[in-house]
Amino acid sequence: MAHGTTEHKSHWKEYFIIFLILTFLTAVEIVIPGLDTAYVYKASSLIFLAIGKAFIVAYYYMHLKDEKGWLKFIAAIPISAGLYALVVILESVYR
Repeated sequence: MAHGTTEHKSHWKEYFIIFLILTFLTAVEIVIPGLDTAYVYKASSLIFLAIGKAFIVAYYYMHLKDEKGWLKFIAAIPISAGLYALVVILESVYR
């Protein structure tokens, strides 16, 4: 019985690029509160950045990119919490 050999593919380069992207997005998150713009723009941009970073971490580091479509959908359900937070923030600003 012959066993097929599977060669391990190194993901070092891919993970390093993702690390650099996450570092850049974190730097942007640090700069945003100091901007001279309306609160609603700061809050919504920080929420979108947080959702984007969470997606990147889940997609690459939690290996969701290799999963089936239904599992990706289940993992995406918590994004609705971020959208709800955005709606609550916008509602409180325009009240």
